[in-house]
Amino acid sequence: MIDIQTLQDAIDCGILPLDETFLRQQLEMSKRERILKNHPFAIKQQTNGRWQTYYREPDGKKRICIQLATKEKVEDRLVALYKEAENNEKLTLNKLFDEWIRYKETVTESDNTILRHKQQYRKYLQDSDLFQKELKKVDHLSLQSFANKMIKDNKMSSKQWQNVKTILNGMFGYAMDKEMISSNPMDRLKISVKFRQIPRKTGKTETFNTAELNDLTHYLEEKFHETEDIIYLAVELNFLIGLRVGELVALKWDDWTDMTHLHVCREETRNQKKKKYLIVEHTKTHQDRYVPLIPKAISLLSRIREYTCNEEYIFVRESGRVSSRQVSYVLERYAKDTGNPIKRTHKMRKTYASALNANGVPVDAIRECLGHSNLQTTMSYLYNPLTDEETYERIKKAL
Repeated sequence: MIDIQTLQDAIDCGILPLDETFLRQQLEMSKRERILKNHPFAIKQQTNGRWQTYYREPDGKKRICIQLATKEKVEDRLVALYKEAENNEKLTLNKLFDEWIRYKETVTESDNTILRHKQQYRKYLQDSDLFQKELKKVDHLSLQSFANKMIKDNKMSSKQWQNVKTILNGMFGYAMDKEMISSNPMDRLKISVKFRQIPRKTGKTETFNTAELNDLTHYLEEKFHETEDIIYLAVELNFLIGLRVGELVALKWDDWTDMTHLHVCREETRNQKKKKYLIVEHTKTHQDRYVPLIPKAISLLSRIREYTCNEEYIFVRESGRVSSRQVSYVLERYAKDTGNPIKRTHKMRKTYASALNANGVPVDAIRECLGHSNLQTTMSYLYNPLTDEETYERIKKAL
């Protein structure tokens, strides 16, 4: 076999025309020879006819016995192990992210989650000095210094840090699972800088209070009578059933299982990458539920059925099924027409939950209606949905 120096001399002298495939083959053969020559353990044939050797892991703590049918298979296994160890030694955090995100794409259903990870990585991590470092050279102190400086320099909120932390935890956890590192430097990470404070959420920002809801309902009814556009009744109905907006627009007439319940079993999702709305046959938590219908909700559904009873989906316009973005636009248009601040579609759900809570419905029952797995999640939806005057009257009555 031609050695590497001879190849290089021939190339320099211009006397050896090489195609890329041939050159790669020669390089691989040379690397294989070097690896096997430097392997410290003998490769011996055992009494049972199989071939055996040992391989010591890079950290020196563990010795692995390799025993295979032929000497060539043992050598192949050794070469693969040494190459993997060499790659791990040179693996930077940027390369680790690329490998981890490819793995995540195989185990995560949501394309939007992958897209968010990539956006956060490009914004905060990709160009940092830390991510040019080799994985083996990253310890918890360098990681801690980087994290605190990043939070301070970018004036990050706690939520923004949690998004980045999810990526870091995922990467180092993946590296541990592949035995690239023996411990996770995130385990000892301490954040000592202060996060940017987000204005505290209140009922005034998170719900439509009684007066606002009455005003909005009046607006929706007027718009429906003007246009006979079913989307206005969709918004009105959701204050009575509290669905995620993606669940609302995915409702079919078959989901009205009896006069007093709606079966919530699918949702609309938006593929951020393809910028398309799709219906999937599951909810966000992959658990379906039955939402109770009060008489007012039943009456609204009966009105809607007069317009779309021949359709598969409950909320349909001439252009087709109503999308969650179109529902959002109704609330945006209401805010513009009335001069009120915009409250997004999720505030309908919080208004529903808060109204139930303010009127004595047990929190666990609210959790079931919302489709939450965790009661703590439900607690974060509960605010005061009353006007200041109503709140005062209740306080006065209580005391």
